Amino acid sequence: MKLLFVAALALFVLSTFDKADSSAYDKIVAHSRIRARKEGPNVCALQQVMGTKKKYFSTCRNWHQKAICGKQATVLYECCPGYMRLDGMRGCPAVAPIDHVYGTLGLVKATSTQNYADISKLRPEIEGSGSYTFFAPSNDAWEGVDESVRSALVSNVNIELYNALHYHMANKRLLTKDLKNGMTVTSMYNDLGLQINHYPNGVVTVNCARIIYGNQVATNGVVHVIDRVISAVGRTIADAIEIEDDLTTLNDVAQNAGLMEKLAGPGHFTLFAPTNEAFESLGMDVLERLQSDKEVLKALLNFHLLGSVQCAEAIMVGSSYETLEGNNIEIGCDGESLTVNGIKMVRKKDIVTTNGVIHLIDQVLMPDSAKQVMELMGSSQSTFGDLVSELGLSAAMRPEAEYTLLAPVNIAFNDEVMSMDQSLLRIILESHILKNKIVLGQLYNGQQLETIGGKFLRVFIYRTAACIENSCLIRGSKEGSNGALHLMKTLLKPAEKSMFEILTENGGFKIFLSLMEAADLTDLLKQEGDFTLFAPSDKAFAALSDSDLALLKSDINALRTILLYHINNGIFIGGGLETGVTNLLKSFQGSNLRVMFANSSMQVNSVQVPESDIMATNGVVHFVNQVLYPGDIPVGSQDFLMLLRRLITYMQIKYISGFRYQEIPLTFMKRIITHVIQEAPPSITKVTRVIDSNPTITKVTRVIEAPPSITKVTRVIDVDPTITKVTRVVSGPQYSVNAGTTNINLEGTDLASLEGNPNFDAERLTKIIQEGSSRRTSTRRVLVGDRRRFKD
Repeated sequence: MKLLFVAALALFVLSTFDKADSSAYDKIVAHSRIRARKEGPNVCALQQVMGTKKKYFSTCRNWHQKAICGKQATVLYECCPGYMRLDGMRGCPAVAPIDHVYGTLGLVKATSTQNYADISKLRPEIEGSGSYTFFAPSNDAWEGVDESVRSALVSNVNIELYNALHYHMANKRLLTKDLKNGMTVTSMYNDLGLQINHYPNGVVTVNCARIIYGNQVATNGVVHVIDRVISAVGRTIADAIEIEDDLTTLNDVAQNAGLMEKLAGPGHFTLFAPTNEAFESLGMDVLERLQSDKEVLKALLNFHLLGSVQCAEAIMVGSSYETLEGNNIEIGCDGESLTVNGIKMVRKKDIVTTNGVIHLIDQVLMPDSAKQVMELMGSSQSTFGDLVSELGLSAAMRPEAEYTLLAPVNIAFNDEVMSMDQSLLRIILESHILKNKIVLGQLYNGQQLETIGGKFLRVFIYRTAACIENSCLIRGSKEGSNGALHLMKTLLKPAEKSMFEILTENGGFKIFLSLMEAADLTDLLKQEGDFTLFAPSDKAFAALSDSDLALLKSDINALRTILLYHINNGIFIGGGLETGVTNLLKSFQGSNLRVMFANSSMQVNSVQVPESDIMATNGVVHFVNQVLYPGDIPVGSQDFLMLLRRLITYMQIKYISGFRYQEIPLTFMKRIITHVIQEAPPSITKVTRVIDSNPTITKVTRVIEAPPSITKVTRVIDVDPTITKVTRVVSGPQYSVNAGTTNINLEGTDLASLEGNPNFDAERLTKIIQEGSSRRTSTRRVLVGDRRRFKD
């Protein structure tokens, strides 16, 4: 009995070690054996793509989908590698005979390779002593090679064929568990490398040729059947794009981005290489913009690079892969075609190099980091993008500046919004474009964000949400080359008025405002701050009479207890609250408000909030049609209890005889003091200039507003008896000017004839007067208010 136990334990330990040392390929084969266990011993279940000869030991995902690369697959039952059938017996009960490598080629039905071994004189070598690994192309693989290539292989005294077969061999026995992902196996042809990849889905490739039947052990090695004939590899990715005529633009991009050194160095890369035609389809403007920015160009190329080798034959379903740019792309397949992000764009696949593989694509993959901010918008924000363009906002955005778009999803633009006047709609949309680039990780609570319209938006950070004013961000933020994009649930409504102004202008909160005034709390609604107010409408007080209101106002402590229970510190909007759970908000009264947000609606203390998120400059207002009352505060008066029972119907209020409301310290209040300054009426300064001359008199008066003092200046000019008087009132500093006497030469001028003369030249007379005034002999200034007099 002890011996039996020891034997069983030994078998368990050995099987455990065997499983620990098994590869992904071995595990997939083991699963295939389990799926076919009803077919008899050592039978494996495979999937064959309908319409093709391609067969796979498939994953659970493919098995349950009954498809490979989106194509329907049928189930085949075959002997697992290393086993064979016997007539008259179920399953595959016999172990395949072990022979040398040459004989094993026939056993695994690689007869074309066996035949070429004969022709090339390789047979004696693989029948003799040694330890080899032979990656033997299947018969179908040889048929897939162009006839001219096959003819060239067997010519030249068969040396080319011999070398080609040697390149499929390694001078060492390597089972699938020894073929590690990313390893390079030295071949028997000029020591050139064979690039091995071993994928989690069980696919093993050699230079991107898939092992379709592995681990057939021979006396002098092991044979793995592969699905294509492989060629010697001696060039890097950089070498390949330099010599490929269809990749000249990509070569220039790699050079300008400074990435050729990386592509020429060691590594394991997959390059999705856009052709020249793909770059041309971008348009010259876009291509020039990309070429002008090295960092953008580098991001663009890195978005086409994976840090792993993804051969086409290893891709059986769509999977997401991280690029060297940092963002992911999805690589999948559709029958024989590879897809990138769901699009058939691969024109040529599996160009194997020493440091990876190249797939030619006919489109350029544009990462967000290489896009301008307007290019970041997707289909769910198309309405916003269209309106920004139509209203001229995108044209006003400078290419060299940085912006952030707060893009509401399409559903936010309802009929009411779309029917708005365009000038008003433009103002609204301006509030959705920030002046600077602000990525998601830079947002913090209390942050002020300036829009291109000059307004400032507030940021609120909650446990499970980030919100800007009344709208919260949803998943899908992007960062571009000159800006960022954040998706918003609703249109933004920046605050423009205080809580007091909102309630006053609404007109439906007169009783609440009168109670706030009676409690001396009105300033709380006006002062600066960040508050949340659940404002009870006049409907909430409909059951109260004037005497009830008088009773409510008679106890200021009771009144403040009720009113301050409706207000708490901090701004809490509906979208920022965690959905489906109770959020506790501590009121200024001291007790908690129980707020819940679910199904796009808000409740406070089980009371429905009919209208929420009305943004104020000092907080947010939520309208309620019930008065709220703290459940932990009793009532000590029967009259007051009856009043509250008429007022509050959603809860039972406790009664404790003699209970008195406590005074609440108003430490959160800021008294607002208003100063009224009256401006003095404007003053008039009058200046009179008198010129003695002939009797003709011309008078001009000008009045200009100025400070209150009046200064009068008189200038007397001695000439002929004609007198011309000019009065000018001008504004100026508060000082007087006492000028001397100026003589003006009017000899030869008949001043008496000027009056009533139709040819009278007033401009000439004015010029004479101005020339006379310019020859003043002295000037003396007297400051207003100085009562001393001065003489020349």
